[in-house]
Amino acid sequence: MFDPSYLQVLQNGLHAASLRQNVIANNLSNLDTPGFKASSVQFENILAQSLDQGANLPLLTNAPNQFGTPASDAVTPEITQNNTTSLRPDGNNVDIDQQMTDLAKNNLYNDSLTAQISAQLGILRMVISEKP
Repeated sequence: MFDPSYLQVLQNGLHAASLRQNVIANNLSNLDTPGFKASSVQFENILAQSLDQGANLPLLTNAPNQFGTPASDAVTPEITQNNTTSLRPDGNNVDIDQQMTDLAKNNLYNDSLTAQISAQLGILRMVISEKP
């Protein structure tokens, strides 16, 4: 019903969406900067690889016999720079159409994560306020 490790993964996803928003804004602001190379944020594929390595994310413990916090903190977004392409003679490789598509996709991703977190917190709120 309420899974704190799931909430942690959603929180990490929101962090990735925020970071991606900043990276896209940086790419767009450097659209006309000679030699600028666009960056992107990798998160979903890192999370998928982590989940493929085991059915669940491993748990960390602070002491023996203690049910610890999920190691989903280890699944963090990474910024990568695309140095292999160049769209213009000045070396800049920012594609405004791709950036705007990524921006729209990231907004949908952020909205879906926010809805999921809201639903999880709604469940917790309901459990806390439930009267016997």
